[in-house]
Amino acid sequence: MDLFGMEEPAVDSGTKAGGSRKKSARQDSKERILELEGLIARYQKSYYNGEGEISDSEFDSLWDELKALDPANPVLHKVGADSGNFEKAPHVMPMGSQEKAADPEQFLAWASRHVYDEYLVEDKLDGASLELQYVGGKLVRAVTRGDGSTGDVITSNALRMQGVRRELVTGAGPVDFTGGIRGEVIMTHGVHKSLYSDKANCRNAANGLMRRKDGEGSENLTLIAYDVWATDGAQPFSDEVEKLSWLKECGFETVRLAILKTAGDVIEYRAHVMEERRSLDYDIDGLVVKERAVNHEDAVRARPDRQIAFKFSLEEAVTTVRSVEWNESGATYTPVAVFDAVDLNGTTVQRASLANPNLIRTLGLRIGSRVVVVKRGEIIPKIESVVSSGNDENLLPVEQPEVCASCGARLVDEGTRLYCPNKDCSKRVLHQLLKWVSVADIRDLGETLVTSLFKDHVLKSIRDIYSLTADTLAPYFLNEESLEQEKKSLGAQKVYESIQSRRTLPLSKFIAGFDIEGIGETVVEKLVDAGYGSLERLLSAGEEEIASVYGFAEIMARTLLQGLRENSEEMRFLVSEGVITVREAAGGKLSGLSFCFTGELTSMRRTEAQELVRQEGGSVKSSVVKGLSYLVTNDTSSGSAKNARATQLGIPVIDEKAFLALIKA
Repeated sequence: MDLFGMEEPAVDSGTKAGGSRKKSARQDSKERILELEGLIARYQKSYYNGEGEISDSEFDSLWDELKALDPANPVLHKVGADSGNFEKAPHVMPMGSQEKAADPEQFLAWASRHVYDEYLVEDKLDGASLELQYVGGKLVRAVTRGDGSTGDVITSNALRMQGVRRELVTGAGPVDFTGGIRGEVIMTHGVHKSLYSDKANCRNAANGLMRRKDGEGSENLTLIAYDVWATDGAQPFSDEVEKLSWLKECGFETVRLAILKTAGDVIEYRAHVMEERRSLDYDIDGLVVKERAVNHEDAVRARPDRQIAFKFSLEEAVTTVRSVEWNESGATYTPVAVFDAVDLNGTTVQRASLANPNLIRTLGLRIGSRVVVVKRGEIIPKIESVVSSGNDENLLPVEQPEVCASCGARLVDEGTRLYCPNKDCSKRVLHQLLKWVSVADIRDLGETLVTSLFKDHVLKSIRDIYSLTADTLAPYFLNEESLEQEKKSLGAQKVYESIQSRRTLPLSKFIAGFDIEGIGETVVEKLVDAGYGSLERLLSAGEEEIASVYGFAEIMARTLLQGLRENSEEMRFLVSEGVITVREAAGGKLSGLSFCFTGELTSMRRTEAQELVRQEGGSVKSSVVKGLSYLVTNDTSSGSAKNARATQLGIPVIDEKAFLALIKA
């Protein structure tokens, strides 16, 4: 956690929004901003005094939320304040914020604007910043970070710390230096474990000790230096590498440095450091990446641009892959990596999806590979990269199944998908039956009953579902004695009625029910919006046509059309024989119109209103976009973002009553 304004990742402004509220969104926002200001001030104060009350991630969450709600809020642009127990003094080198990258994507975005011949990478120490001020080579004061320009003078405490030099001396003798030397005050893990295990972590313990008025415990702290600037005379170095060398010559312990050629090398190095940092005797929470040239003008800015803090995350870890399993779902075989357990954001994780065979090849993954596992808001973790080593070629390759475990057909490897091509494969047929029941919402026809009917060869296709009668179903509800007495089964009758009630479906549900890989209701709705509003229109479409629809591409278009071809006979039978009535988009009262809903409705749920739109040939949008026909809200005068956007685009804003009038017209 960086409580000095250094971490400001962009977040969705709706992160904390939600729930039913009677007050206006604007008033809620103002109240939340005030609440966040108070919380951040409170937790900053406890942090500066060495008694942090919450975790790094919890504080970052509050900071991010305030930034999303009010980017110009003064709290976000204050570094903070030390306690009032010490004399104050200004810094020689302003201690401003740093740009931050929370993941490789953000770092690459920065690196694309900062292309250097080489990248200097230093450990980002997780302690407390301290500036040592020298005159003629003698220490005159030590100043904490404070508000970034002024801090507490803790010189007597600093002189008791390991690594602080009262006088600057090299092998050539005393050094005549006037200026500032900056470092990080840290507590080693060994010291924390043996003397201060009652403190939450090394950083909190170090912060508390360095500010004690009596100085007790400061001897258990260590300063690691990483920056220097002379205020009188020439600089004792010409670049960043020489800067660290000069500090070492003066007797300082310095931050670890790596020199790398490319941004990709930096990402790979970060993965190695993530792996080894558990073995370090001090805490680091990321890396600082900069150029070799000293750019003092940039360094003294409130937010330097030529360097960046490439942070570690609670949502990523390095571990070893032990095996790869292949999960079977319908026709598709999906690889899942099994690895040594790691903690990601408070959850113990041992498995991660590998998506498809292509990803395994692209990563160069083998059994025994060291990998970076991430879980950034994802329900299922994924492997982001492989940490290469010198003996990767000696590791075992990932074995891929070649034949279907159910029917014995040879699997097809399309790279993006490994699947069984046999349409009549028993596993595929059962999965399709279960998918249809789920999508069509036949609630009383449960998975166990479907499976039993399938195993008894009563159900072999979707059409068979609608041939079921109460008498056919009775043996699955009654025992032999009851059947002999010709008793009626209420359960069988209930299932029969449930099936009969689901004979009319919108086109999106009808297509999604056939269990085509990756083709759900939302995907089909995009096709309907693009003019493919009938079954025959879809069945006659070409690959290039479908690929050009927003949200589609060549691979998805090919998968859809392959699935339509495989199931076209069944689809046409269901419709032509009147087994299923498909509600197509053309001809409805709302045909050609699009709607976006926001806020609560009174006469129905929002999902019900959206379904009404689709039934009447209209389309539903999740946001206010150009070309939208109507924004529907019961608070038409609200200052919400959607209302403001609609006004800006000249889109009519109507209430629920007006919406229903359009349907009844």
